[in-house]
Amino acid sequence: MKSYDLITPEGTRDLLFDECVARKEAEDKLREIFTAHGYSEVITPALEFYDVFNNKTRSFKQEDMYKLTDGKGRLMVMRPDSTMPIARIVATRLRDGVFPLKLFCSQNIYRCNPKMAGRDDEFMQSGIEIIGGDEKRSDLEALSLAAQVLNSCSSDDVRLEIGDNTFYKLLLEKLDIDDEETVRSLIESKNTPQLRELIKDSVGSVPEKRRYADILLQLPTLFGGAEVFSKAEKLFAGTVLADRLSEFRATFDSLRRLETEDRINVDLGLVNKAEYYTGIVFRGYIEEYGQAVLSGGRYDTLIGSFGADDMPAVGFAVNVNAIAAANLRSNKSAKAKHAQVLVFACDDDLIEGISHCSKLIASGISAEFSTCQTLEAAIEYAKANKICRIDIIDKEKNEQPVTMTL
Repeated sequence: MKSYDLITPEGTRDLLFDECVARKEAEDKLREIFTAHGYSEVITPALEFYDVFNNKTRSFKQEDMYKLTDGKGRLMVMRPDSTMPIARIVATRLRDGVFPLKLFCSQNIYRCNPKMAGRDDEFMQSGIEIIGGDEKRSDLEALSLAAQVLNSCSSDDVRLEIGDNTFYKLLLEKLDIDDEETVRSLIESKNTPQLRELIKDSVGSVPEKRRYADILLQLPTLFGGAEVFSKAEKLFAGTVLADRLSEFRATFDSLRRLETEDRINVDLGLVNKAEYYTGIVFRGYIEEYGQAVLSGGRYDTLIGSFGADDMPAVGFAVNVNAIAAANLRSNKSAKAKHAQVLVFACDDDLIEGISHCSKLIASGISAEFSTCQTLEAAIEYAKANKICRIDIIDKEKNEQPVTMTL
């Protein structure tokens, strides 16, 4: 039987030294932004019941989740998402709270990604949720915070893409299409030829269906700057999509007053995979990372699926590992540091050595007690770890510590 005790499972990895510092730095920066804007932290269990993520309006594919059973044989999953557990909390423990609620979390996520997809199965995710606020105000705040998060990254090139699931969902209501998942995938990959082939049989000769099919086929092309709205206005004229487009444009114009225009893109073909999104959706990118590092949107029916009344809600999540990795690649992250002073004590002075470390630390100097057996070995250790000072404790020769500078 093959042994797997020397490697980590596929999709996971060990973080060492500088990687740990970079992730902690990225997490702390996000926490600082969220708390400064009045958000309160919540932490949900890493283990949740499978039912939390298995519902018509909040479905995660079984194959996308890590599953196990508890002591009573009930099906559990490792948390693949933070929004749904927070919705559960709002619908239960916080249902009598003061709304709107502004919450944030920072915790690990576990997902079974396709192998060789370049995605981690375990990663830290930080994000915010605005529950119960006015839609226009909440959308603008969420987008503004998303822009701030991207701008806080150590990147010279960031981009926020915004779209709206409403257009896609309205079009699907008008067209009789069974394979919605494939349609979504083709729109996101902007594969118009296959999309046309897929929907042609469902359109038939009905003029209205042909009109909406033409719009659906052009969704992947409605991408870019403000000029996208001129094209979309002509395309959507006289349809149920026109009013929503006007509202969406107002949000975009407001965001442009907060953020540099060349950092914002419109993508009406941005259709988030999560079933629970009901309105605006958005993603954030930084130059040093090839995939989205931020993703979010509006989900007004999710909380109601947990037995409470429907509540307007919007939020986003940030892949902290991705930001940390990008910062490391661009050499814009702090490095792991050893102590300023290495304290070496002779065999009869070990307690004095530890006590000296404590005194140094109390005075604001980081100090490491040497566990090397000889002074020569301690010197080599200090050189290898770029520690420039060694304090030597040898009561037989000197009452006071002797400082050696390397």
